Amino acid sequence: MSEHPDVPAAAWSGVHRGPLREGEWVRLTDSKGRRHNVCLEAGKRFFSNRGHFDHDELIGREEGFTVTSSAGGEYLVFRPLLSEFVVSMPRGAAVVYPKDAAQIVALADIFPGAEVVEAGVGSGALTCSLLRAVGPFGRVTSFERREEFAEVAQRNVRQFFGAPDGATHPAWRLTVGDLAEALPASGERADRVILDMLAPWECLDAAAGALRPGGIVCAYVATTTQLSRFVETVRVHGGFTEPQAWESLVRDWHVEGLAVRPGHKMIGHTAFLVTARRMAPGERPPLKRRRPAPGAYGPDYTGPRPADVPADLPAEGAAD
Repeated sequence: MSEHPDVPAAAWSGVHRGPLREGEWVRLTDSKGRRHNVCLEAGKRFFSNRGHFDHDELIGREEGFTVTSSAGGEYLVFRPLLSEFVVSMPRGAAVVYPKDAAQIVALADIFPGAEVVEAGVGSGALTCSLLRAVGPFGRVTSFERREEFAEVAQRNVRQFFGAPDGATHPAWRLTVGDLAEALPASGERADRVILDMLAPWECLDAAAGALRPGGIVCAYVATTTQLSRFVETVRVHGGFTEPQAWESLVRDWHVEGLAVRPGHKMIGHTAFLVTARRMAPGERPPLKRRRPAPGAYGPDYTGPRPADVPADLPAEGAAD
């Protein structure tokens, strides 16, 4: 038996163990941190401003080594991680960053065998994380309105999971169309619905119709106005628990002996995430006893209004 047996192909993990082989992608990192993604081909040569080396020098070796080019440039060689692959993949639309994909997988509780619906496939970054989380016995059904984005996502998903030409991950089904219309027509049920789009509130009724009781809807939105509109729409719908909204910020640190300080680069705001759980048919959550902030639903507010908030709620500073 090999010292490092490969991950079973039936797992559809997108990961390999053991020696590098022809047809695999590797990630080359030079001394300045510049990265190159390369598909290994016997007889082919890699070129850069630091010289060249042959792919044959990499094929057959265990990952985690340094190769030296003809001009003395050194490159670290590893298979790419999913988090590295998605930030460098070809893009049709903006990608969901790894920090947000991780939050979605964890806090929307994406589990092996889950049936997940995704609206707005973009470039396929989040799709890869969802497929890895549900595994080959789950299902991810993605809806994308724009055919050119769907084509880019298909290529990226095939590349990451190493699917043969003309095939893709067995748990994935991609539909070019509008979820608000296509999902109800399909009659499909889901454990989780992930909405990554400009107006996710337009798909809330379709998501509610597909979600099983206890299921989770999760929206990924970029702006505060989108955040407000979606949260209030969920509240007004009445078939979900009180929505929870948050964002995550990631900052690296520079550590050298006693020189320990925050790094100069930070992945700050990328998007807001909102989750809520689906109530059973005919059931409503307890009415939240909240006192809105002064002016929260004043005359300038034009969005959905909770049933317990009067339409003539005075603005901040208004006379009693």
